[in-house]
Amino acid sequence: MKINPIKTKILTPPKDDLLKAIQKSLKKFPEKSILCITSKVVSIWQGRSIPNNAFTDKDALIIKESEKYVDRKYSLNKWVMHTIKNNLFIPSAGIDESNARGYYILWPKDIKATAKKLCLWLRKQYKLKNCGVIITDSHSVPLRRGVVGISLGHYGFSELKDYRGKEDLFGRRLKLTQTNIVDSMAAAAVLIMGEGAEQTPLALVTDLNFIEFSNKKQKIIKKYSSLEVPISEDLYKIFFKNIPWKKGGSKAK
Repeated sequence: MKINPIKTKILTPPKDDLLKAIQKSLKKFPEKSILCITSKVVSIWQGRSIPNNAFTDKDALIIKESEKYVDRKYSLNKWVMHTIKNNLFIPSAGIDESNARGYYILWPKDIKATAKKLCLWLRKQYKLKNCGVIITDSHSVPLRRGVVGISLGHYGFSELKDYRGKEDLFGRRLKLTQTNIVDSMAAAAVLIMGEGAEQTPLALVTDLNFIEFSNKKQKIIKKYSSLEVPISEDLYKIFFKNIPWKKGGSKAK
């Protein structure tokens, strides 16, 4: 696997043309490759930018954008609001102010559908049969400092590699192990893309012999084979169930 960061022009809030930036900066796209795109430039492309002065209370915007949230008083030093959005545990509903020129940048709208739209555009633009897209962001991991990349949405390839039923080196049959391909790739790409002023919101991932490309949504054949896990099935259910969640959304009070 090779990861090549792609430098583009600065995409400026509140709205800018991501597709033109890709066309100008990415001249070649090898067959069976995956383009990782930071969610911020996707959001700017969609116009998902709100001036800071439009919401004097950022917490109100966080609540509006979240599915579930926890009051800021429960956060260490009241630094963030813990939220769930798009089935991800993420601070502040993913709202970001870095590299935003005085705007709040929200997460992209309809992320999964947007990843598909971008992938189909890439296939047409670069005359490809198989390619993939990952829309990335960064998040923090409990009991670790620093952020790592994560996928918000993807399209064009299988997201999990299933080892269940196979034997390990010593003949022991594996019962639970699955590799999360999409988030692993997002983490590697975000590391290369950077978090500051690198101006590389794209990363082209090539030499992917272990990836199964597909034009169709991955079918769930065996139980517990979905990438997304409901809280009721999650390994950390005991923690999530004991959090004082409140319902978010535009009708939240």
